[in-house]
Amino acid sequence: MDGMLTFLAVLLLLNAVFNVLVWPRFWKRVTADPRARDDAGKVTKFYTVHAVLILIALVLAVASALAGITVLIGWR
Repeated sequence: MDGMLTFLAVLLLLNAVFNVLVWPRFWKRVTADPRARDDAGKVTKFYTVHAVLILIALVLAVASALAGITVLIGWR
């Protein structure tokens, strides 16, 4: 059972690292995309939807990291 918990903790930590590395780079691409703003310079639904998705991914990354650390240090 301990081996499985360690595996799951490492998986959660890898998930967190992946999200923290990938999504901020993607955000730069979203903000530079011509679909992100209309002709008047206001943000579009494209921008808003991607902002929400990236925010959720980063919140999940924090939750994954905290859960992984919690399991690794043995809080039960």
